[in-house]
Amino acid sequence: MKKITKAVWILSFISLFTDVSSEMLYPIMPLYLKSIGFSVVLIGVLEGFAEAIAGLSKGYFGKLSDQNGKRVPYVQFGYLLSAVSKPIMGFFTFPLWIFLSRTMDRLGKGIRTGARDALLSDEATPETKGTVFGFHRSMDTLGAVIGPTFALVFLYFYPENYSVLFFIAAIPGLSAFLISGLLKENKKAKLATQEKSNFLSYFIYWKNAPISYKKLVIGLLFFGLVNSSDLFLLLMAKSKGLEDSQVIGIYIFYNLIYALFSLPAGVLADKIGLKPTLIFGLFVFAFVYGGMAFAENKIHFYSLFFLYGIYAASTEGISKALITNITPTTDSASAIGTFAGLNSIAALIASNLGGLIWFYSGPKSMFFISAVVSVAVSFYFIRLSLKKLKEFEGAYSPSNSSKIGQSGL
Repeated sequence: MKKITKAVWILSFISLFTDVSSEMLYPIMPLYLKSIGFSVVLIGVLEGFAEAIAGLSKGYFGKLSDQNGKRVPYVQFGYLLSAVSKPIMGFFTFPLWIFLSRTMDRLGKGIRTGARDALLSDEATPETKGTVFGFHRSMDTLGAVIGPTFALVFLYFYPENYSVLFFIAAIPGLSAFLISGLLKENKKAKLATQEKSNFLSYFIYWKNAPISYKKLVIGLLFFGLVNSSDLFLLLMAKSKGLEDSQVIGIYIFYNLIYALFSLPAGVLADKIGLKPTLIFGLFVFAFVYGGMAFAENKIHFYSLFFLYGIYAASTEGISKALITNITPTTDSASAIGTFAGLNSIAALIASNLGGLIWFYSGPKSMFFISAVVSVAVSFYFIRLSLKKLKEFEGAYSPSNSSKIGQSGL
């Protein structure tokens, strides 16, 4: 594919290997932590703290990348941190070391996210953003199929041998870091600003960001407040009588659909528009969450998780492509990092709210509220100056990015 450059292939394989490493541990992480003495409360504190670190650091390191006019060092160091954190968690079982290694893993994600997505954006034109981000998302999510599948097979032959998996997971993680050595700095990257970067970079960037960026992100953040952890979907399946292996199987199935449809969704978005594709994905999300309230058997859940994969393919990479199309090239990492950081905080709030609603009103109420709000957000995007947004996307290019950044469209 001519639209997929060498750099996009390299970044996609890096993400594939990293996701194999991370997702290999995802289904067994709670089991492992319990086996070394962690309570459910402590597991919650650990995950909340780690995700908060990842979220808060994305805006900061994205801004830093834009200031330095460099992407590759942040990508490489971010992937290295995540890779070396895996064996530390398997070797040291003291709570302090577990917190340290888990924080290292998430910090690595925070360091690399903005710079990596900015590199992807630099490798595309406004007319190919959907394809490029969709292809990368497809490869990334393929790792979420391979990783858990390997973990299931391994634990079938070596039950409860969790610590060994952490050492095995380091192999694809380190492979990703080694592959990152093939990356070269994009010569088009320029120094954007001499402002100091700090952990308040969200507010600094938000103040000067284009109006269209603010409108887009506000809508995405409102949606983020009801887009709670996928854990709730899996818990719903479990509560209806599915066995643990079936629940993990559904999770793998969802990721497979997500991986298979990410590239076609990106190609379609380049043809019909990024925004219509995003809106379609939000309506699918509403249907899935509404359907979850009535799902009763394995067929229902597999059908809904199939659609959930379609939703993810139509929104995750597409939203990033939209962001990079309505912000100057020199601000790409800041724009994506700020959104990713704020969205991480929204996701944390969403999961807490989802848990409270589930506890006090039941799962049906939680799923219905999420469905209704996502429909409302969809209509918000439908009314969001569609004509101006298309003009903005079509007019965007690195040569006139500074003008567009000030246009207020």
